[in-house]
Amino acid sequence: MVQQETNRSATNLGAIRRYVRVCRQRSDGFIEFEFAIGDPELAVELMLPEAAFHEFCLTNEVIVLDPMEPDSGDWASRLNAISRRDISDAV
Repeated sequence: MVQQETNRSATNLGAIRRYVRVCRQRSDGFIEFEFAIGDPELAVELMLPEAAFHEFCLTNEVIVLDPMEPDSGDWASRLNAISRRDISDAV
């Protein structure tokens, strides 16, 4: 019974849409991106080398979303921007 439920879950997961939104292409060759399954508003942030990123997208058959506009109200983008600032003035 457990095996049957596992197979059914894997089949259902295969039908769920997957989304990628590129956040930043870094000078060191890494791509920062958000990855979501099912709901593009609920995503995790990941980072991969460019070749691995393209392979990841092909393997997951992702839908590529438009990049977020600055100041669009996306709290994750604002948090990321703040975390990249120089915090020397906070000391």
